Amino acid sequence: MAGPDELDFLQGTLDVLVMRALSHGRLHGYDVARFIRSGSGETFRILDGALYTSLHRMEERGWVASNWGNSSKGKRAKFYTLTAAGRRALKNQAADWKRYVAAVNGVMRATGWKA
Repeated sequence: MAGPDELDFLQGTLDVLVMRALSHGRLHGYDVARFIRSGSGETFRILDGALYTSLHRMEERGWVASNWGNSSKGKRAKFYTLTAAGRRALKNQAADWKRYVAAVNGVMRATGWKA
């Protein structure tokens, strides 16, 4: 079971992926999940509950705005867009992720260390 810090980490991971999807424009939840799944080489499959929790959390923070419309199939759907505050948050979090990935890669490539 994830502890509080791990849960924050997991939520932050999903939030940055969702914001990245929304950086391409107005999307409904299904298309956000498809973007993440496709972009991850089919590795990440986002559960609806986690996705909508993330979207609502970011909406409360002012990072995402939503409105109702019709999907390409003519069904009523809620669409989400990234706000200016959300674009700033994405920029900051993307920079953090790049540092994190570089650090993990550095450790994974490290050789010859002795205590």
